[in-house]
Amino acid sequence: MSTLEPQHHSPADINGDSSSTSIDVTPIPLGASSGGRVSGKPWKSQKTATVRSFLPEGVKSKWEERMEKTKKEKAIKALQTELKEEKQAEIKRRKEITLERKKAAEERRRLEEDKAKMGARKAARLRRRAGRTKKINH
Repeated sequence: MSTLEPQHHSPADINGDSSSTSIDVTPIPLGASSGGRVSGKPWKSQKTATVRSFLPEGVKSKWEERMEKTKKEKAIKALQTELKEEKQAEIKRRKEITLERKKAAEERRRLEEDKAKMGARKAARLRRRAGRTKKINH
């Protein structure tokens, strides 16, 4: 007998009397069903899994596929964020440069005015030393 077939022992086999006849029982193949059970009602159709056509694609797809898609979307989002930050940094750098140039130009203009003012004061002082007054100079 093979190990797959069920072995039925008669009381004689248990007692060690192997001279008696043993009955070979062949297993009955099971029907192709979910639990090995077949309905005796021929008008009943075999039940199958429900086909859900109105489920969203995210729910229909496999978990690994969804995780792969999520990972790709996160990578794209991170790349977009990085590019956006680089763009913002470039704009900020340009603004800083422009602001520094404006400040430098304003400082130069102010220094020129101060220099002109100091030149006028020095000239007035020299004229006074020479004995000239504002009334005469005008």
